[in-house]
Amino acid sequence: MSKSIQNIPIAILISGTGSNLQAIIDAEHNLNYRVDLVISNRPDTYGIERAKKHGIKTLVIDHCNYSNREEFDEDLLNSIKKNNIEFVILAGFMRILTTNFTNHFLGKMLNVHPSLLPKYPGLNTHQKALDNKDLVHGISIHFVTAELDGGPIIKQASFNIEDNKTALDLQKSVQSLEHIHYPQVVDCLVTKKISLKNNQTLFNEL
Repeated sequence: MSKSIQNIPIAILISGTGSNLQAIIDAEHNLNYRVDLVISNRPDTYGIERAKKHGIKTLVIDHCNYSNREEFDEDLLNSIKKNNIEFVILAGFMRILTTNFTNHFLGKMLNVHPSLLPKYPGLNTHQKALDNKDLVHGISIHFVTAELDGGPIIKQASFNIEDNKTALDLQKSVQSLEHIHYPQVVDCLVTKKISLKNNQTLFNEL
């Protein structure tokens, strides 16, 4: 007997093309979440077009229209709350969130980062891996906390860096891993197979 899909609503925050958004949408029919809302902080992103093609509600909350992070995050928070969404997934969302926002969704918000944290928080992770002559590179999926790219790690996946590879090559390999693993971890979040307690990831047996 096949399992009953729960269709738990999630919101996805993006800033760009939305390749992880697409992977999450593509996987939802086999998993327990449903993408109900996609929000971009930048207008004219291709990710918004992806969501519209699937009939998903979209919002653009342009951060350039706000004088500070607190005002932007307040509108972002209110928009998610108005849609009765409990879980938030960052998918290429290029904003540093305020403590008020991260605390509201603590244990209910995920991010995927293109490095093997704690190596290389922030930007330009692929070039940093090459510059440091790393032999291995990969992704980290983690809970979002007030510390930038510092929340407890849930899952990591890696690959060997071959000779003569460029930062673009590494980016493509990283994205392939993200598209496989991120939807699965999102599913674990909404079904409470993972949780956050005392700044640690708990893997719950259900």
